[in-house]
This record gives sequence, structure tokens and C-alpha cells, in this order.
Amino acid sequence: MDLQAFAPYLSIAVIILAVVITALVLLQAKGSDLSGFLGGGDTGGFRTKRGVEASMHRMTIYFSIAFFIITFLAFIAWGLMGV
Repeated sequence: MDLQAFAPYLSIAVIILAVVITALVLLQAKGSDLSGFLGGGDTGGFRTKRGVEASMHRMTIYFSIAFFIITFLAFIAWGLMGV
């Protein structure tokens, strides 16, 4: 498989995935919900992720895995180009 031809596209995919992962992580407020973001108090207890929060957590994991795989392939492609 010739990865040299895909190097520019892999670079763009790495940048897009990095932006998406950054946005997902920033949207997940650790230990607080929207009221904590707006200045409300912290409940101080442990709780399970439900609904949108659980979906965002799973999406962060999936996008992170994709990021590492595509970054690995991009480095291989860049190495084949002699960069």
C-alpha cells in the first residue's frame, strides 16, 4: 500500500481530529454540569455518566483512537516521502 499519496490527506485528517478532540474535552466539565460552568456549586459526590455526557465520553475515546492510528499512518507516509 502506497501511503505517500495519502500524506497530505492524512495531515489534514490529523488536524481535524485534533480540533474535534480538543472541543470534546473542553465541553466535558470534570465534576460539574452546566450549572457548574455557569458558576453554580459543586455537588462533591461521584456520579455516573448518562445521556449526552456518556455519548461525548465514548466519542472522545473513539476520536482519540482514530487520531493515534491516523497519526501513526501519517508518520509512516511522511517517512516514505523522505521529509
